[in-house]
Order: sequence, then C-alpha cells, then structure tokens
Amino acid sequence: MVRCPECAVEIDVDEDEVEEGEILNCPECETELEVVQIHPVHLNVISEDDDDDEDEEAEAEGDDGDLPDETLEDEEEDLEE
Repeated sequence: MVRCPECAVEIDVDEDEVEEGEILNCPECETELEVVQIHPVHLNVISEDDDDDEDEEAEAEGDDGDLPDETLEDEEEDLEE
C-alpha cells in the first residue's frame, strides 16, 4: 500500500506489478501519479504546470484585444437609454 501524495488516500499498488515511469491515477482525487521508485513503491504527482502554460499560450494567441461581443452589445444598449 502507498498513499497518494495529493489526497493521502491509500492506493493498492503491488511493487511486482508496476514499473518505474508508469503513470497511475488516484482512485479518489484522479491525480496523475508517476511511479518513481518500485522497492518500496514511491509516487510523485505529475505536474500540471506544463498543461497550464500551453493553455495560456493558446488563449493569448486568440486574444485580439477587443472586448467580447457581449460587452459591446451591453454598452450599446446603455447608450440608447
């Protein structure tokens, strides 16, 4: 048995059935965990920072600096009143 480093729930991992570098998911919090050692089994949380950086870059590319259409419509309605 090993504990999830994120939520501390016990995970049943047999050191004879896993390999170093294998990716597991915590059954409780669904965090991705990497097996970094097998005797005894030791798990590390896989950093999600890489995914966040990619998301931010994609958002920045799509941002043209204009206000969303919804905001413009609201402002036009305010001006008409």
